[in-house]
Amino acid sequence: LHLPNDGRAGRGVRLDPGLVIAIEPWFLQTTDEIVMDPDGWTIRSADGSRGAHSEHTIAVTEGDPIILTARD
Repeated sequence: LHLPNDGRAGRGVRLDPGLVIAIEPWFLQTTDEIVMDPDGWTIRSADGSRGAHSEHTIAVTEGDPIILTARD
Protein backbone atom coordinates (compact mmCIF):
# COMPACT_ATOMS: atom_id res chain seq x y z
CA LEU A 1 0.00 0.00 0.00
CA HIS A 2 1.44 3.37 -0.98
CA LEU A 3 -0.05 6.64 0.22
CA PRO A 4 0.94 10.16 -0.81
CA ASN A 5 2.67 12.48 1.66
CA ASP A 6 -0.32 14.78 1.84
CA GLY A 7 -4.00 14.55 2.63
CA ARG A 8 -6.79 15.79 4.82
CA ALA A 9 -7.33 14.95 8.46
CA GLY A 10 -9.98 12.27 9.00
CA ARG A 11 -9.70 10.88 5.47
CA GLY A 12 -7.64 8.07 4.03
CA VAL A 13 -6.38 4.89 5.66
CA ARG A 14 -7.20 4.42 9.34
CA LEU A 15 -4.12 3.78 11.48
CA ASP A 16 -5.32 0.91 13.69
CA PRO A 17 -3.19 -0.82 16.36
CA GLY A 18 -1.04 -3.57 14.84
CA LEU A 19 -0.35 -1.64 11.65
CA VAL A 20 3.31 -1.03 10.79
CA ILE A 21 4.01 1.81 8.38
CA ALA A 22 7.00 3.55 6.82
CA ILE A 23 6.94 7.34 6.85
CA GLU A 24 9.17 8.65 4.07
CA PRO A 25 9.17 12.45 3.77
CA TRP A 26 10.92 14.27 0.95
CA PHE A 27 12.66 17.60 1.43
CA LEU A 28 13.12 19.48 -1.84
CA GLN A 29 14.98 22.76 -2.23
CA THR A 30 12.91 24.66 -4.82
CA THR A 31 9.96 22.53 -5.97
CA ASP A 32 7.47 19.96 -4.74
CA GLU A 33 7.49 18.10 -8.07
CA ILE A 34 9.38 14.82 -8.42
CA VAL A 35 10.22 12.55 -11.36
CA MET A 36 11.17 8.87 -11.44
CA ASP A 37 14.18 7.66 -13.42
CA PRO A 38 13.75 4.87 -15.98
CA ASP A 39 15.21 2.39 -13.46
CA GLY A 40 11.86 2.59 -11.62
CA TRP A 41 13.55 3.30 -8.29
CA THR A 42 15.51 6.56 -8.37
CA ILE A 43 13.46 9.68 -7.70
CA ARG A 44 14.69 13.22 -8.32
CA SER A 45 13.36 16.76 -8.05
CA ALA A 46 11.73 17.75 -11.32
CA ASP A 47 13.91 20.85 -11.68
CA GLY A 48 17.19 19.16 -10.70
CA SER A 49 17.47 21.04 -7.40
CA ARG A 50 18.78 19.39 -4.25
CA GLY A 51 16.60 17.02 -2.31
CA ALA A 52 16.79 14.66 0.64
CA HIS A 53 14.76 11.67 1.74
CA SER A 54 14.36 10.17 5.19
CA GLU A 55 12.46 7.16 6.48
CA HIS A 56 11.23 5.69 9.76
CA THR A 57 9.26 2.52 10.34
CA ILE A 58 6.54 2.98 12.95
CA ALA A 59 4.30 0.49 14.76
CA VAL A 60 0.82 1.73 15.62
CA THR A 61 -0.20 0.59 19.12
CA GLU A 62 -3.09 1.11 21.54
CA GLY A 63 -0.92 3.75 23.24
CA ASP A 64 1.93 5.78 21.83
CA PRO A 65 3.38 4.75 18.46
CA ILE A 66 6.73 2.93 18.52
CA ILE A 67 9.47 4.17 16.18
CA LEU A 68 11.11 0.88 15.22
CA THR A 69 14.03 2.51 13.40
CA ALA A 70 14.92 4.95 16.21
CA ARG A 71 18.54 4.92 17.33
CA ASP A 72 18.99 4.38 21.05
